[in-house]
Amino acid sequence: MNTNRTSSSKRFSMDLLSKKCQPCEGIGESYKKNKAVEMLAKVPGWQLNSDAKQISREYAMKNFMAAVNFMQKIADVAEAENHHPDLHLTGYRKLRVDLSTHALGGLSENDFILAAKINELPADLKK
Repeated sequence: MNTNRTSSSKRFSMDLLSKKCQPCEGIGESYKKNKAVEMLAKVPGWQLNSDAKQISREYAMKNFMAAVNFMQKIADVAEAENHHPDLHLTGYRKLRVDLSTHALGGLSENDFILAAKINELPADLKK
């Protein structure tokens, strides 16, 4: 099994990895584009959408079950953080993960915390 880390992002996101997502109520306003771009540098592999309200990452998994298993790992982390991504599985092994703070209608530190933690999960990627 080819269990690659999705990214060796520890150098960039150690501060995010040590944090816990906060309840969305009372965390302030969503990030402006310049702050989102700054935070994006801490989570390699993620892309900022054009209106800077969401970050996404795409994975080409080894097969369908690898995708489902990875989705379960993401779900476990998301549930522990109480911050939930949108997961899209298409073509039986193409997985896209979208993160935004729905309560704010944009991005918050929670999204980058969860992205950093997802980056640390082992993934059975297509060779």
